[in-house]
Amino acid sequence: MAKEIQNLWREVRELSLGTKIDHLDSPPSPVKFLRDYVSQSKPCVISNAISHWPALNLWSDPAYLAGALSNDVVSLHLTPNGCADAVTGDRDLCFASAHVEKVLFPEALKAVQSSCKGLKVGYLQQQNDCFRTEYSTVALDCDGDIEWATEAFGCSPEAVNLWIGTDDSVTSFHKDHYENLYAVVSGEKHFLLLPPTDVHRLYIEQYPAANYSYHRDTEVFKLELEEPVRHVPWSSVDPYPSPEKEANERLKYPLFFNGPKPFHCTVKAGEVLYLPSMWFHHVSQTPGDGGYTIAVNYWYDMQFDIKYAYFNFLQSLSYKSSSLNPVLSWREDKDSESSDAERKSDKNSGTGSMVNFFSGVPNRTLKPRSFKQIPFPKNPESTIIQRHIQRIEVHVA
Repeated sequence: MAKEIQNLWREVRELSLGTKIDHLDSPPSPVKFLRDYVSQSKPCVISNAISHWPALNLWSDPAYLAGALSNDVVSLHLTPNGCADAVTGDRDLCFASAHVEKVLFPEALKAVQSSCKGLKVGYLQQQNDCFRTEYSTVALDCDGDIEWATEAFGCSPEAVNLWIGTDDSVTSFHKDHYENLYAVVSGEKHFLLLPPTDVHRLYIEQYPAANYSYHRDTEVFKLELEEPVRHVPWSSVDPYPSPEKEANERLKYPLFFNGPKPFHCTVKAGEVLYLPSMWFHHVSQTPGDGGYTIAVNYWYDMQFDIKYAYFNFLQSLSYKSSSLNPVLSWREDKDSESSDAERKSDKNSGTGSMVNFFSGVPNRTLKPRSFKQIPFPKNPESTIIQRHIQRIEVHVA
């Protein structure tokens, strides 16, 4: 089985994805975007797509943001190490979510700017449509959607989120059940990307969920497991291990470090990344002139179609390596102990945890839409997966 899965990694790149992320000099037409990127589940970076946004000139000035949002209460996420929503711990590993406080924006911005890794790192990353709720005062500085993407998807964004952080904040490998248009307003975002076909390379396992709590009087973080116990499927692969840990990490995760290189792209201020649904991504950032990085992203509903079914089937297959003999497999519909009702409740509660979007099939009402007038090509990735399913059937028989 391992040979067939490794061939899939190679063929997806040879027949569809190539070796580099496409970079477009201007926004594509809705038809071109749908035909060349969405239908092929292929990322791209688009320049000159948001050059008309007032935010590009205004948001690099901390004084402007602090003044415009002086009376707005926002969600500040705090961790000791800048790694929220990530696997942490030396021996007893757990999935740790940030401590969240509701504070006035000027105080939150100062906490972000004064971040110090190892002590306290602040990040504005609430999600759950936070741009249209917590930051609505500056909503007119950006567009409410990405017009050509909205026409291609046939629906408006389900959520629009704002992100403000420094280079101390890093987002671990994960995936979203959304089509993602990610616009950088200030600074740069650095993405490592892997297609859904490479799921076995990320060693996804179940980890007990935990939450940081921060005590202002002692300035100490405490990490506590949730009760009742809830498990979260997540990857603990660190693509940039420290020199003293690198050898051990390579032994633990040979499929990641010895397999095809992840796709890498840097999204600069004024650029937009199209990140297809279910692509795994690891994100770091470089601050801009204001001492922080700012981005706005638009989440559009994904299609739960035959391609989703193929990827779910692939994830359920056991991968056995000849070296360390790991057995890696999981399914989208069995990867969390929380029920659909709990997931829906979590999402509506506004906690902002990314777990809401990664634990199993999202409990969302999908808006029906039709692309009958759009000339769909044959989907290369689906065709490749079909071919490998046939090979696996022959192999098993």
